[in-house]
Amino acid sequence: MKPENPKQTFRPAVFVVAYRLNPLINQIEYFILHRHKHWKGWEFPKGGIDAGETASQTAKREIYEETGNKALKLKKYNSKGIYRYDKRISDRPGMKGQTFTLFSAEIRANKVKIDRKEHSGFKWLSFDKAVKKLTWSNQKKCLRIVHKKIKNGI
Repeated sequence: MKPENPKQTFRPAVFVVAYRLNPLINQIEYFILHRHKHWKGWEFPKGGIDAGETASQTAKREIYEETGNKALKLKKYNSKGIYRYDKRISDRPGMKGQTFTLFSAEIRANKVKIDRKEHSGFKWLSFDKAVKKLTWSNQKKCLRIVHKKIKNGI
């Protein structure tokens, strides 16, 4: 994806912390994916904002593409960030990294369908296990923000 503005070197994107309330254990569980495209590790749904798309539209699209489910409750947070890629990414020429806006989304997730081109698996985990499993510190920070809000009843 080429940037629309030649001076733009950071791809605009969203992070979406997906969760469900597991009625069997009466506990919030977080959805994380094992990524194998561009790098290997654990993350939550995220993705670039396409031309003509709002951040909220992107968050809904990414939840659907990466879980096969619609977002039941989508919430945008006043939390944004930026990070640099640790290597050159061939399908993002000229991009040095991404900016992101944080969202959370409750999903029903009776049946999950992941995009096998990007991810090799997924897990539903408690907050403590998910925060330990995530690969990147910026995503751990985002998970902490969302978890605190969910515990306090968004």
